[in-house]
Amino acid sequence: MQSQAEFSPRKRQETLERFSQEKFDVLVVGGGITGAAVARDCVSRGLSVALLERRDFSYGTSSRSSKLIHGGLRYLENFEFKLVFEALTERALLLKNVPHMVRPLPFYFPVYEGDRTGKTLLGIGMWLYDLLALFRTPGYHRSFSKKKLLQDLPQLRKDGLKGGFRYYDASMWDDVLGVEILRDASRFGAAVANYVEATTPFWQEGRIQGFEFRDLESGKQGCVLADQVIVCAGPWTDELGRKLASGPEQKEWRNWLAPSKGVHLIFDLKKLPLPGAMVMSEQKDGRISFVIPRPDFGAGVLIVGTTDGPTPQDPDRAEIGKDDIEYLLGLLNRYFPTVGFQVGDILSAYIGVRPLAIPPVGAGELADSKSLQKVSREHHIDSGPGGTVLVAGGKYTTHRTMAEEIVAFALSKNRVLQERQKMRFSTKNVVNPRVTPAELQRARENPRSSEIEKELWDRYGAEALEILSIDDELKERKKARQPCPEGFPRLEAQLRFSIRHGMVVRLEDFYFRRLPLFFARADHGLPWVDELASAWAEELGKTSAEAQAEASKLREEFNRREKWRAACR
Repeated sequence: MQSQAEFSPRKRQETLERFSQEKFDVLVVGGGITGAAVARDCVSRGLSVALLERRDFSYGTSSRSSKLIHGGLRYLENFEFKLVFEALTERALLLKNVPHMVRPLPFYFPVYEGDRTGKTLLGIGMWLYDLLALFRTPGYHRSFSKKKLLQDLPQLRKDGLKGGFRYYDASMWDDVLGVEILRDASRFGAAVANYVEATTPFWQEGRIQGFEFRDLESGKQGCVLADQVIVCAGPWTDELGRKLASGPEQKEWRNWLAPSKGVHLIFDLKKLPLPGAMVMSEQKDGRISFVIPRPDFGAGVLIVGTTDGPTPQDPDRAEIGKDDIEYLLGLLNRYFPTVGFQVGDILSAYIGVRPLAIPPVGAGELADSKSLQKVSREHHIDSGPGGTVLVAGGKYTTHRTMAEEIVAFALSKNRVLQERQKMRFSTKNVVNPRVTPAELQRARENPRSSEIEKELWDRYGAEALEILSIDDELKERKKARQPCPEGFPRLEAQLRFSIRHGMVVRLEDFYFRRLPLFFARADHGLPWVDELASAWAEELGKTSAEAQAEASKLREEFNRREKWRAACR
């Protein structure tokens, strides 16, 4: 059986000490999916790497996506064949290497009279999609008549329906996949820490060779040194860029991003129990949104989104507006008129800011959602002030190959690091060795495997046995425990596991980014806040007063994330 690597707050404290004691080959600023993949790529090359994340891992865009791994069927319209081919290749690899985080998902694409893309042209696109995947797909596309499509989707609007298609992509756990990648990088020696802010670039010999930092948990400050700094700050790229440019060189910073906000709504899956995801198209401007069933999120939810509109340069100012809600509800009710979706049906909503790279001409001048659709999701890598490397844009699906390009670019600018690299493993390897089919089979041979719920097998693979072991300990010590919420078995044991192996530092990390506890329930998991806060405190050696304070902070965050409801009254 594979040994587990600790990835905990205790490990985080050791990492903070390493920051002050070592000089690293590479410092990565940003702990979203791009930063995580870059850190893993660096250690795969035998380079020492440190990573700072100002908030929790995947706090920003990387936990607020449509939670899909896909080739980007709509990119074929822009003739972005290279991007689609790369994404489909990575989709096949992810389905194989992280089966507990990425799963096949059928998609339905209905075609109506008046749609911008007719059934014939869309059919050609479907064949091209399968061809670019080299037929490495969970299932080939099929053309459906109106009658057959309505058999699968009986609540779909019948008027004007000409038929449609079914094709395949994949769903994913976006936030946890990022954590898994960082956990693997840490297993190979990466020094990784969340809630550590990179405050001021450290200049030496005309280059930025590190960053001063502040631990947001203790307030302590320090400096981490590295021969190469790579900025993977997502929608905060321009904010970090201005810090880099304010050094001795005093260069004017020109914005890299045309940020686009994407809003998603979440409903109970029982409201519309679809057999697969569905593509919705806005006839006026061709914008695409998805209806995505996620039976693996709690008792089952339906994710609807995304919007594609302009947003302030500061990602923290992005807000869910009444127009965002009305737009998605309007699409839903146009496609499913008999279901009758209303604001009151929404369990929760979330907003993410996509860090789209702006074109060379007219940088920063894109102002409307129609123009934002034409901004490529391909990434842009370039040198920044002080010899740094920055990246903007990109797709979640291609995070691994994007990281390869980023690190290769950085090495091309740094001869010292070129000489130090020595390949240790391929990033095509499995991210978590405990979720391979062989490990899962061995785990299921355990005499007690029948006691483990399906949700735990699906979410943790063979590591579900440790959840069971932790829960056994709790049963011996705690005679009275309230029942777990539907879809979240052995909840306290899952929290303790996530603290030990998912570097949960604050309770909100667990509620928002290790499990969809807030998003998937109408009560947002509020009835379990105090009990879980006590478990959090016990696990981390905190006092009961600190547990109460943590519970209060979590409730405040709940209220902040529910502010959008007031605008819809």
